[in-house]
Amino acid sequence: MKMLYSRIYQKMEKEKKEKINQLKGEKTSEGTAEWGSQIRSYILHPYKLVKDLRTGVESREPEKVLDGELQPFIEAEIIGKE
Repeated sequence: MKMLYSRIYQKMEKEKKEKINQLKGEKTSEGTAEWGSQIRSYILHPYKLVKDLRTGVESREPEKVLDGELQPFIEAEIIGKE
């Protein structure tokens, strides 16, 4: 009888994990902070440059970008998704 309960429990746990994984969806590296998946590159010395690696947009004013002026990057991302 314990074997039967054990197998039923294992089956229920497996189904529960599968359901959770299905709800979470497919895992991709997009949107995660994994090594090698940077979004933007900031160069402050010897010259100044911010480059968005997804869209290719560049800015020669990193101070403005660091202060929150991200509109050109946001617009390029939106246009790229259309």
